Amino acid sequence: MLVNITTEQGQVMDILTLIGTAVFLNLLAAISPGPDFVMAVRNSLNYSRRTGIFTGIGIGLGLAVHIIYCAAGIGYIISKSIIIFSIIKYLGAGYLIYIGICSILAKKSKLEINEERKAEDITRLQAVKIGFLTNVLNPKATMFFLGLFTFVIGPETPAYVVVIISLMMILTAITWFTIVAIFFTQKRIQDSFIRFEGVINKTFGALLIFLGIKIALLEK
Repeated sequence: MLVNITTEQGQVMDILTLIGTAVFLNLLAAISPGPDFVMAVRNSLNYSRRTGIFTGIGIGLGLAVHIIYCAAGIGYIISKSIIIFSIIKYLGAGYLIYIGICSILAKKSKLEINEERKAEDITRLQAVKIGFLTNVLNPKATMFFLGLFTFVIGPETPAYVVVIISLMMILTAITWFTIVAIFFTQKRIQDSFIRFEGVINKTFGALLIFLGIKIALLEK
């Protein structure tokens, strides 16, 4: 009886360790500078806190897509197919470069943060779409989740544990990007953005173009 209890406790600890490891690695990936972070900050500064948060929700939905196809084994097929991998890579790179060029060419609004500026905001659906496409078309995310499902989450991992890990990773990403949106929409930061809007837009545009080119040159 004691042996059984000890064994069950060991299994619970293994599961908790597995969940903690997967969520922590996902948080590190979300925090690290990349297309998701740049896009979330850009939308928060250019539009509103709401738009930044919904961009984060879109990123979370993108993660769900990566998780589903990697769990189904399709991620392995993508990683081995040069054609499929290249299509995703170039679509993602092209999308980031396009957004980057739009940021560089954007005209300075010359508006204060008031109702008039808020009227220029994009819709929730548009914000979700931007976040979703930024994440789902990032081949680095494909490789990250493929590695996660290969070296951390194995075929022997119970389905309910995979579901828990998946939900926690999605919620962790959305929470992180919500924090990012809240931080970058503080009045002091927004006032600074208004003052240097042209320079900041061009900087974010250049970053997105750089990330797009980097992704285009990515080798498997």
